[in-house]
Amino acid sequence: MANKSNPIAPAFGALSEDRSLAFIIYGLYLLGMANGLTILVGLVVAYANRDGAGPRALSHYIFQIRTFWTAIGWWIIGGALILLGLPLSLVFVGVPMVMLGGLIFAVGHLWFGLRCLTGLVYLARDEAYPRPRSWLF
Repeated sequence: MANKSNPIAPAFGALSEDRSLAFIIYGLYLLGMANGLTILVGLVVAYANRDGAGPRALSHYIFQIRTFWTAIGWWIIGGALILLGLPLSLVFVGVPMVMLGGLIFAVGHLWFGLRCLTGLVYLARDEAYPRPRSWLF
């Protein structure tokens, strides 16, 4: 017997997806901005649960995984510039490198936090993330 408001929907109503793990991963990511370790835990949980996820949860897992890898790339670039610039800053040549590395690291940190908050908003609305493979928000 079909649902009267939606004749295509199954008789038992639409199957709901479990959003709790996606919420937990966003929380681990945001907590990890202070300690670093919980970001890795969140990444492992996202990878472990993406194969059995429904379409809405899958979009958030893809978004979370891409957020991690993109942020880690920018953090590595910023950290490398800082590490290369520190010894050179003794003769003032490396000061711009340290400043640029710090700026890249800080902007990457801000970008990571904003992406996590944006994902949380979509998840709280019980919506799939509309562009999980995008670079921005």
